[in-house]
Amino acid sequence: MKGLILALQFLTRLPLPPVKADAGDFARAMRWFPVAGLVVGAAVALPWWALAARDPWLGALAGLVGWVAITGALHLDGLGDVADGAGAAHGDRARLSAVMADPHVGSFAVVAIALQLFAKLVLLHALLPAQLPALVLVPVLARIAPIGWTRFLPPLHTGLGSRFREGVGRLHLIAWSIAAILAAALFAPALLALFLAAPLWGWWLRAKLGGISGDGHGAGIELVETALLLALVLLP
Repeated sequence: MKGLILALQFLTRLPLPPVKADAGDFARAMRWFPVAGLVVGAAVALPWWALAARDPWLGALAGLVGWVAITGALHLDGLGDVADGAGAAHGDRARLSAVMADPHVGSFAVVAIALQLFAKLVLLHALLPAQLPALVLVPVLARIAPIGWTRFLPPLHTGLGSRFREGVGRLHLIAWSIAAILAAALFAPALLALFLAAPLWGWWLRAKLGGISGDGHGAGIELVETALLLALVLLP
């Protein structure tokens, strides 16, 4: 239960009581990331469903606001940092790391975050009411992906991305992957796009950055969520 509370504290803005935890507890919290994604999914899908019948754009906006509010824009920050680094580094990994560590926001970050929010808004508008269960599952499945990136990508540096490495194993990835397949079979086969989107992001990280970091996790969650929404729209 401690791991679940830590995962919720890290990935959401829910007002939860503080818990005593060491580095090992925090690392093991990654096992619960998909469960925390269920809370995010509910925060997105419920306002979307409640207002979409009144007006699809209003429902889409409500869902997007819920998405940003429940996560505190945590992953958007990672997306912005990766965009700034990739845009300014020109293949120089040392410069890339320096740009990503810079707390200032550059033009690449602004564009990437704006496009990401716009993409989610449009895709939420395009979803059908019957896809409510699938929408709830989008943040769940997107938070399975970091378990795979942690297992198969080297850490870029000692920090947030590396702290999870000792807390998850292949069995956790296998178990959550089976759960994702069952969820797709029950609710929407399009959700199987997870198994294309997540490895593609892992390949990009390995090729361009050389490994995984906290920013890489955050950016990847955002992009996998958008890929799953796109799959639901194109392959309902």
